[in-house]
Amino acid sequence: MVNTLIAFLRSFHEITETEARLIEVAVEERYYKEGEYLLEPNRLCDELFFIVKGVLRIVMDHEKGNQIIHFFLKENQLCTILNSFNNGITASESIEAACDVDVLVFKRDQLLQLYTKIPYLKTVIDQINQQALLDKVTTRNGYLGHDSSKRYELFMMRQPEIALRVSLGDIASYLGITPQSLSRIRRKI
Repeated sequence: MVNTLIAFLRSFHEITETEARLIEVAVEERYYKEGEYLLEPNRLCDELFFIVKGVLRIVMDHEKGNQIIHFFLKENQLCTILNSFNNGITASESIEAACDVDVLVFKRDQLLQLYTKIPYLKTVIDQINQQALLDKVTTRNGYLGHDSSKRYELFMMRQPEIALRVSLGDIASYLGITPQSLSRIRRKI
């Protein structure tokens, strides 16, 4: 699993074998079943996840008691609640497995130690996170102003690899429509 992470990081910056071994020692392999929390709501996020296999969802509990899915993240992406991770504050969001997931985990303290041994790594991870945030905004903005049928159509075109692996309830929450409406839309298509 670590080889996947190293290959991913090497697509942004050259990494020596010595540096690769340092990274390997700093990460922990974990497996989560669908529905399990990687980060529960109202907790401090002190871990950075690299998704090797599967899909994660960033979720926020709504005051009406239901959950709203803000984002899906898939293989070869980093995942954390950045404000909590960087600033040491409680996260209102949670991170959950949208399907069975294999991840590599950097604990915040271990990552900070790794930054002292591999100084350019912080810049690389910051750039990856910044680009990921821009991609999330672009993706979400692409759904704005469209009716529910068009949002579903766009989702199926833009994120088909996620659509095939997460529940219809998750898709409905992500698109801001009821599961019943999603069923009607799917029947029409």
